[in-house]
Amino acid sequence: MANPLFARKPLSLLLKEAKGENRLRRILGPVQLTGLGVGAIIGAGIFVATGKAAAQTAGPATMISYVVAGITCVFAALCYAEFASMVPVAGSAYTYAYATLGEMFAWIIGWDLVLEYAVGSATVANGWSSYFQSLLPDNFLPAAISKAPIVFDTATEEFRRSGGIVNLPAVIIVAIVTWVLVKGIQESARFNATMVLVKLAAVLFVIAVGSFYVNPENWKNFAPFGWGGLTLFGEKMLWGEMVGGKPVGMLAGAAIIFFAYIGFDSVSTHAEEAKNPNRDVPIGIIASLLICTVLYIAVVAVLTGMVRYDQIDVGSGVSTAFRTVGLGWAQVLIATAGVAGITSVLLVMMLSAPRVFLAMARDGMVPTGFFGAVHPKFRTPWKTTILVGSVVAVGAGLLPIDALLEMTNIGTLFAFAIVCAAVLVMRRTNPQAERPFRCPFVPLVPILGILCCLMLMLSLPEANWWRLIVWLAVGLVIYFAYSRHHSVMSADRANEGRGGSLPPAA
Repeated sequence: MANPLFARKPLSLLLKEAKGENRLRRILGPVQLTGLGVGAIIGAGIFVATGKAAAQTAGPATMISYVVAGITCVFAALCYAEFASMVPVAGSAYTYAYATLGEMFAWIIGWDLVLEYAVGSATVANGWSSYFQSLLPDNFLPAAISKAPIVFDTATEEFRRSGGIVNLPAVIIVAIVTWVLVKGIQESARFNATMVLVKLAAVLFVIAVGSFYVNPENWKNFAPFGWGGLTLFGEKMLWGEMVGGKPVGMLAGAAIIFFAYIGFDSVSTHAEEAKNPNRDVPIGIIASLLICTVLYIAVVAVLTGMVRYDQIDVGSGVSTAFRTVGLGWAQVLIATAGVAGITSVLLVMMLSAPRVFLAMARDGMVPTGFFGAVHPKFRTPWKTTILVGSVVAVGAGLLPIDALLEMTNIGTLFAFAIVCAAVLVMRRTNPQAERPFRCPFVPLVPILGILCCLMLMLSLPEANWWRLIVWLAVGLVIYFAYSRHHSVMSADRANEGRGGSLPPAA
């Protein structure tokens, strides 16, 4: 008998579940899905991650960092699009791993995705607070309620006290977004569409107006930290550079700003809510990724041309750059758009985590009564939305952005690598399955996706690997203590042992 840890969920069963009664409402078209993708992507990179990467890791070469990260995402996006067209149900990479690599890998990826979306949401809420406070008069909010109680020293990799008690603006925005998400996916999509329009207008403004203030002298030391950054648990590898015990360089910058791209995979978590998922989800994934990659590169070129890389503000780099060149009025406009833009990022990321839990609950991997509950009126996974919102609020209110930003990236890259590998497995195990969208140049594209993700993972600081290992270890404890014994597949195996049979594979 096959090892139950690697038992795969039949594709036919996944498709059957998509037609069940306890499914989500199908109301999203390609434009809305693309809007959700753009909503998740544009904001985190431009308004949160760019300043940190340019000032501390890559300098003006951050432009090339975005190209490298974008190419990595293209490989992963093509693999995501194939799966999303084949299996239009909630769950994203978790569902794909269950159908190809088996139950234990699926659990690992699901657990990893929860980390990605929850910690990523806390990071974004923290960045939202920074932009919101930049619109207020100096010292308008008391220090006790304007920042997290601890800060993260990136030079020493140590935490220290900040003098604050809680980042109250971050907590409040998380609470508001949670309420919107419980209310319904259609309301969430409309709210997001409004925020995306505001944000895109601001981005185009930055590119158009900022280009007149670009000083090419600021680009002359284009790669002050070098072009590398590859390390392995703190040890330098090929092209590796280390400063203060951390990797720096163009590749290290790509690993840091990769956070900016994680929005496109959230589109696949909404496949069950798409009107025509076989067509619309691949369109949403690929269109949002291409649009945002072009905008990212343009904005970074303008930003590093306006201000020397070592003078870019880490917390609110874009708006501060305009103040530096004497456009104070533009700073207010951009900061306002930044608040709107980051709000849409937060909405989409917090929209995704409950849907991963929903897919896991359907499989019995987590308690179904709570994590699988869909609101009878709003048709949203309301209990998990509230739970995720509560966890995000605690993280955003109490933890520093620097530690959160890097922790998200390694989990995301890990999930992307698994999806690329899963395409190779699915092509072999289910060669005749219907694929409305086919990833081109298989096996080349998935293999390049795996290698690129691994390269960026090796460009992250050592501490991120240990955080990932600890998180996955906790997840495995939960899996062996609960999920393995309560999964639907486990029940089917027990039934098979009593004379029943498993559903046939597609």
